[in-house]
Amino acid sequence: MVKFKHSRIGSRKSSLPTTTTLIFTLFVTFTFLILLSLRIPKSNHLNSISRNTLRSDGERERWVEILSWEPRAFLYHNFLAKEECEHLINISKPYMEKSFVIDNETGKNVESSIRTSTGTFLPIGHDKIVRNIEKRISDVTFIPVGYGEEFNILHYEVGQMYEPHTDYFEDAFNIKNGGQRIATMLMYLSDVEEGGETVFPAAKGNFSSVPWWNELSECGKKGLSIKPKMGDALLFWSMKPNGTVDPSSLHGACPVIKGDKWSLTKWMRVIEW
Repeated sequence: MVKFKHSRIGSRKSSLPTTTTLIFTLFVTFTFLILLSLRIPKSNHLNSISRNTLRSDGERERWVEILSWEPRAFLYHNFLAKEECEHLINISKPYMEKSFVIDNETGKNVESSIRTSTGTFLPIGHDKIVRNIEKRISDVTFIPVGYGEEFNILHYEVGQMYEPHTDYFEDAFNIKNGGQRIATMLMYLSDVEEGGETVFPAAKGNFSSVPWWNELSECGKKGLSIKPKMGDALLFWSMKPNGTVDPSSLHGACPVIKGDKWSLTKWMRVIEW
């Protein structure tokens, strides 16, 4: 059976008395545990949202939201500025063409009904704005820019979608040709009036507890879903910390019902494991 993936063009004595040292150590440990319990929600409990402010840029506050631990998924609010989103769309429009997938057996681009969007690729370091975004992604993922693929700009019109799939590879051809994909940063360049959600049908958790549940389409209610919002960025990991692939990272793009959707995808790889 042929499977497809995205196409891509000495010991020292303490100076404190023993009793004082013990009390101090216990105090620090206890404080750390309290802070940890406040900041990190219990696994799979989507009602618990960690709001950690990254920075404030004028009126736009950048903050990160923990969405899920299976898969590990995080939503970076206001990751991109409106001007950055508009720039990326404008420089991509002249080069948009039908999106393809890669045949894992031959490595060639092929058409497939599972993916109906249009798209194009931007070379790494294409311009100053692209370089700034690449650096920002590297800062939050701790993955060097050189381990990322080219930006993939995608456009979904009404009715267009991408059926659930995984970003990691299960064949030797693609892994050898650039390494295994370990994480994906999916950035939304436009708002979508209805539909177009990113859905994780195999995720673990109480999906209906997300604040935007009532705004989701029927497709979006089939798993953990994120509603597109201009400037937001979804980071999810296709591999677990132990180096094995994570089947719960299965995801898809729901059909757009009203409006249109522009997004930017950055896949990150590890050359050697």
